[in-house]
Amino acid sequence: MTMHHASTSQTARLTRGTVLLLAVTCGIAVGTIYFPQAVSPLVADGLHVPPAAAALVVTATQLGYTAGIFLLVPLADRVPHRTLIVTLLALSGLSLLAAGAAPGLAVLVAASALVGTTTVAAQVIAPMAAGLVPENRRGVVTGTLLSGSIGGILLARAFAGILGESAGWRAPYLVAALLVLLLAAVLARTLPTTTPPSAQPYVAVLAEPLRLLRLLRNEPELRRSAFYQATVFCGFSAIWTTIALLLTGPAYQLGTGAVGLLALVGAGTMVTTPIAGRQVDRHGPDPVNLVALLGVLAAAGVLALGVVRGAVGLAALTAGTLLLDVAMQAGMVANQTRIWALRAEIRGRLNTAYMSCAYLGGTAGSWLGAQAYTRYGWSAVCALLAGLTAAALIRHLRPARTTASSCVRPALSLQQPTVVPLDDRRPDGCSVTARSDGSRRGGIRLGRRW
Repeated sequence: MTMHHASTSQTARLTRGTVLLLAVTCGIAVGTIYFPQAVSPLVADGLHVPPAAAALVVTATQLGYTAGIFLLVPLADRVPHRTLIVTLLALSGLSLLAAGAAPGLAVLVAASALVGTTTVAAQVIAPMAAGLVPENRRGVVTGTLLSGSIGGILLARAFAGILGESAGWRAPYLVAALLVLLLAAVLARTLPTTTPPSAQPYVAVLAEPLRLLRLLRNEPELRRSAFYQATVFCGFSAIWTTIALLLTGPAYQLGTGAVGLLALVGAGTMVTTPIAGRQVDRHGPDPVNLVALLGVLAAAGVLALGVVRGAVGLAALTAGTLLLDVAMQAGMVANQTRIWALRAEIRGRLNTAYMSCAYLGGTAGSWLGAQAYTRYGWSAVCALLAGLTAAALIRHLRPARTTASSCVRPALSLQQPTVVPLDDRRPDGCSVTARSDGSRRGGIRLGRRW
């Protein structure tokens, strides 16, 4: 399987233009998960349901996304990437059309779950791109794809908030459906042809949950990366699910357009995420994780000032959401770069395990955030974010016998490879393994335990 994967990576390479197209694809696909956060108050008014009930649309979308990661993303190791990506986008577009035509909350929640399940194209693109670029460019390419995802998140919230306020909550769903279907048609003609590294039948996917649990058990670096992202993304989702309720509620009495404009402030992450990728390539993921977690913790304190209301409160919310977005995405670059270095032949499954944990955290955060805000107010939501981040930070600072991420070091250059004897064992726990093409590289023999 490794040899097959390697030959595929060598014959199909990604140009810079294709990477940018894939970044746009990630943005549009991921945006469909997040724009319901901005229109949740409009759904409550339009369908005459309480705000907490309308927030179930957000929870259902993220829960569906988690299911899609678990059930569909593993197919990236078995189905040609172009076929899988185009099919997922087409199904996502049809699900968005169904959501936009939903007559009531129950149908909208069900359609939202289908939207989430089928809009996992970004999670297929990420491991595909990692296998089609040189090792010393993976951090930059991962950062570029994440920048596309960030842009999609920000623009989707702004677009949905402004369009929904003027044309109703259904309009964002219908426009998103047209964009996704158009993108599916474009990618059907432009994506490179790749051969999947595994020929297992689809029935093997039914056993993936157990395999993914074994992956989490056997790969300590995957486990801690997933823990970092799950905790931070739980708090992130809690903030963005409830900030629309705060701004449109009695404290600020603003429209959903204001929620969209607030999201645009986070556009700075489109610039900072590739920078984070370069820092990971140079210094490894652990230092970037540390800075990112401290940034999220600081964001929780700034966001808590939103209870002040008025101009001071708005300024705090603006600065806090920007810092939260930048820090969360920087941490995600570090986490994904770490797991890409583990086992090349199962990158799809590694990504599945990682993103399943992340979005289980996000799903829990949407629900916990709505409950905390309804019962205790905005301060409780900020405290939830701080507590979750503190748990990840404590885990990150815990002494370990082997820092495996030190093995995930940037390549010096393609012209000056570092050659180490095959049977050498480094004191930090790393070993050297042979590539399928006969070359050698540093590998990871993990000693960290959790």
